[in-house]
Amino acid sequence: MRTTLMVSLLAVSLGLTATCLLIIRLSVQQEIRKGLNSDLDHSLSTFHNIAMQRNQMLAREAALLADLPSLKALMSTQDAHTIQDGSQEFWSVSGSDFFALASPTGKLLTYSNRGPMLNEELVKRGLQSCMSYPEESCMIAFGQNLYELSIQPLYFGPPANASQLGYVIIGYAIDHQVAQQISEVASADVAFLVNGDVAATTLNSPRLSDLSALSQSLDTASVIPQRIKLNRETYMADAITLPAAGQGEVRLVVLKSYDRASEYLRRVNRWVLALGLASLLIGLLLAVSISRTVTRPLETLVAGSRALGQGDFNYQLSVEGATEVRELALAFDRMRSELRRTHRELIESDRLATIGRMASSVSHDLRHHLSAIYANAEFMSLAQTGSDERLELHHEVKEAVQSMTDLIESLVLFSQTGQILHLNNERLNGLVERAISSIRQHPEGREVKVWADHLEPVEAWVDGKKLSRVFYNLLLNACQAAKTGPGKPEVMVTLSEDEEKIRIDIRDSGKGVPESIRQTLFQPFVSAGKESGVGLGLTLAQHISQEHGGEVKLQESVPGKTVFSVLLYKQVLQSFGRRQLEAAKETKMAEEAKIQQRQEQL
Repeated sequence: MRTTLMVSLLAVSLGLTATCLLIIRLSVQQEIRKGLNSDLDHSLSTFHNIAMQRNQMLAREAALLADLPSLKALMSTQDAHTIQDGSQEFWSVSGSDFFALASPTGKLLTYSNRGPMLNEELVKRGLQSCMSYPEESCMIAFGQNLYELSIQPLYFGPPANASQLGYVIIGYAIDHQVAQQISEVASADVAFLVNGDVAATTLNSPRLSDLSALSQSLDTASVIPQRIKLNRETYMADAITLPAAGQGEVRLVVLKSYDRASEYLRRVNRWVLALGLASLLIGLLLAVSISRTVTRPLETLVAGSRALGQGDFNYQLSVEGATEVRELALAFDRMRSELRRTHRELIESDRLATIGRMASSVSHDLRHHLSAIYANAEFMSLAQTGSDERLELHHEVKEAVQSMTDLIESLVLFSQTGQILHLNNERLNGLVERAISSIRQHPEGREVKVWADHLEPVEAWVDGKKLSRVFYNLLLNACQAAKTGPGKPEVMVTLSEDEEKIRIDIRDSGKGVPESIRQTLFQPFVSAGKESGVGLGLTLAQHISQEHGGEVKLQESVPGKTVFSVLLYKQVLQSFGRRQLEAAKETKMAEEAKIQQRQEQL
């Protein structure tokens, strides 16, 4: 019940917590995506505004240059060399990144630029493309160099006279500096691509090759930013195609790092995980508290029923909890008291029945043996009884006396089971050999071949007298059973040990243990197929083995082969040895203390 209640409470708590936290996480993730998309849209609009402002400024500067009389005077010469020599002054005054002068027909007379010199053929073709829109700004790519140009015509006198001297062209380079300015205003990385190659960007070099490879897959018509990966970092990218003169395709790509923007999401995930674990822990504690409050009285009742099942009638029951549980506990206590009374009556009646069975069995066996002794003694007293007959009668008297002695010893040992063991470090193979020697002198063992096979020398802390009785009883039963077997009566004993236990097997060639008594084989007064005995041999062997922390088992029983095993477990025997050594050490210390006390008194 406790497990079911705890699992139910935890499942509900965990389900609600996980659902709430998942909703929070998805909401935060959605807001991050919306924020990234908004930032990208803002970045593109920011670029358009900056470009417009710079182009207006560029057009004004070009107009101012076109109104300079000195420049008009220079262009009126229409001599390329003269114009080329005199253009450097105006190039310096303009402060632009690109400066060029062209004839009224659009022929390039001179040009200058900052940085490495441009290819003249590319400049000529590019300017020819821009001449189609002389009144507007023009974006042009000279190879991988991207420029925004402003073209202003030069007139001799007022423009209305239509006396055109040529064109003045100035422009600024769209380079890393421009990209950096746009990046700072837009809070995003930017890249200008010319025919898929990077012309200017704020990205570092390891990401440029990935951007060039992915440039063709960027859809400039998409209104939704696209996700790309540059050097194992995820970006949200938005691209537009810029109006440019000439054959080159110019794109502006604005990139926002999704991984860096997701750092907040990762923090949220950590908080979600921490809150989830905290909620789970709180739910667990709450579930344990509720379940213990509800199930503790029931657990006490269950423990009381288990104790009652094991025969403990003194287990204290708790009467805490709900009214129904208290009533159940009181009813259980009344039932236990009644069972205790009934149990005592049963024990008393069983005790009387056991005494009656013992008295009946013992009196019957003693009467049988005494009758045999009386009759044989009477026959021996007759004068006509011969010497051979007297010897045979004397032998029968000895056997009857031996049987009575075994019976009395069994009764004495049965009454002494449960007493303190007298432990010594004994050689078990020696105890087995003495038991075999004794059984060979017994009348039941004279016609049976009793032998031992490879008795290994094994030492253990045991009560030698009692354990010898175990071997003796098992051997006696084996000899009695061997005589009833189909073949030659034979009993074999083996002794072995491993890391856990010591094992003594006693095998006989009898017809086997009957099925009817196998379940009650080790109970008192249980026997079958014997002419004498009260059925205490196996009971005594089992009790003595259990006192040594071991047991006796019927391992196998078929016609011609029955095996009883005495199992002694080393862990228990070693604890016996430690206790004996500790007791001996304490005794020695006590004696030394007494001797020292006497010496001090003297």
